[in-house]
Amino acid sequence: MPRTIFAVTLALIAVSALAGAADAQDTTHYVRYQQGGAVSWGFLDGGSILQISDAPYMGGTPTGRSVERASVKLLAPVEPRQIFMTALNFRSHISGEPAEYPGLFLVPPSSVAGPEDPIVRPADSQNLHYEAELVAVIGREAANVSLDEAHNYIFGVAAGNDVSERAWQGADIQWARAKGSRSFNAVGPALVSGLDYQNLDIQGSLNGEVRQGENSSDMIFGFDYMVHYISQYFTLYPGDLIWSGTMGSTRAMQPGDVYEVEVEGVGVLSNEVVQGH
Repeated sequence: MPRTIFAVTLALIAVSALAGAADAQDTTHYVRYQQGGAVSWGFLDGGSILQISDAPYMGGTPTGRSVERASVKLLAPVEPRQIFMTALNFRSHISGEPAEYPGLFLVPPSSVAGPEDPIVRPADSQNLHYEAELVAVIGREAANVSLDEAHNYIFGVAAGNDVSERAWQGADIQWARAKGSRSFNAVGPALVSGLDYQNLDIQGSLNGEVRQGENSSDMIFGFDYMVHYISQYFTLYPGDLIWSGTMGSTRAMQPGDVYEVEVEGVGVLSNEVVQGH
């Protein structure tokens, strides 16, 4: 079986299994999907997707229509206006003591890829790395939010792969190209509400071999603090993303490689690397 088809199949199986097992936590697995030329939102119900009228963080409600999950293409379950990244946010990924405040930077929304999309290695890329991360999705407009209230502004979480071109990262003045090129930020396979995002296992595997693994409780600056901190300077909007930062060490990926990010309660995000032109 070609790797791309295998990765897609694995992602769909993982999402379906977790959706069926999540009821005890009152979680909901939301997906964004394409059927023909139409793009819609919905939530998983066994082997079906029950359509909703809009993104869940925009107040989408059931339309009464449904589709078979296997008959559609899953897209990234997010449509952010802003993407905030957190650098050096796990002790296992830094040397020395952590900084006094988060290493914050932004990438463009055009960098987002879905669970059935490839990661495109640019023609002049020299050192393209994986980074398994947890992604928080904002549910309400937020400005000057207190730390105590920050949890009320997080709608849910997804798995993410913050692909990073290390040669560019070291050479460029800013990290926009190295961290924000097309397809460099894969997100999915579902957006899940109701999980304890402060205590989720995150694991990354290259071609089936585990390369990264840690728990979100190990973040130096947790998501509540990140919402509080970011909102002092920027207004957050529904659908905006905050990434956890990655853990441990990372290595280069080559065309044909498949990197999988598995988040407890969310599923497996699986993307194949292809060569760009």
